[in-house]
Amino acid sequence: MEDVLDVYAEPDDPLRPVVCVDEYPLALSAPSRPDLPMQPGQPARQDYEYQRRGSCSRFGAFQPRAGWRSVQVRDRRTAQDFAHFLQTLVDVHFPQAEIIRLVLDNLNTHTLTALYQTFPAAEARRIARKLEFHYTPPHGSWLNMIEIEWSVLAHQCFKRRRLPDIPTVQREVDAWAARRNAAKATVHWCFTTPDARRALRYPAPSETAADLPAPPAAGPAPESTQEEVQQLA
Repeated sequence: MEDVLDVYAEPDDPLRPVVCVDEYPLALSAPSRPDLPMQPGQPARQDYEYQRRGSCSRFGAFQPRAGWRSVQVRDRRTAQDFAHFLQTLVDVHFPQAEIIRLVLDNLNTHTLTALYQTFPAAEARRIARKLEFHYTPPHGSWLNMIEIEWSVLAHQCFKRRRLPDIPTVQREVDAWAARRNAAKATVHWCFTTPDARRALRYPAPSETAADLPAPPAAGPAPESTQEEVQQLA
């Protein structure tokens, strides 16, 4: 946890950008009947029934300091998909960066091995040399700021729309990302390493286990309580 929080706290460095990455599935669906358009005195109406059209996966990158995000929509989320996503980050979005510091969770495809499974060794090594991984702890994916972006995307883009295919999803997320990027919308992260140490009750360097308050011990009730119970009985 502290590794990720320390990365968030470092000063902004354009040559060493911090980028939060993740992928998320999305179910595709289409209306079973045509929508009824809006008319005077009557709002547009949409039937509650729908047809399933499979699913896709969204690969997202979010740079909090710059207020920038990008989303790629793919059929699946395999190691090869992740590798191509990393290649795009290195060659298209951050070609001038010395190192891209990635914050990501512990999904089994989130490794440099994905690059070697996808590209020739020389190309895999070229991409790997530009990347530095910072993993969130198990069950701690909420530390990845892109989780907040996924929530915003769901409410602003997907909440009331039927998305039947990948090209439609890509157009929607591109328009959403363009609006957010133009506004430089970002996340103001407030949870710091000292906050984590207080919340998790880490001992300070001068403290020992004996100095920390002991947890309440389970056992029989005090004698006074037992006497009160006997009197009531």
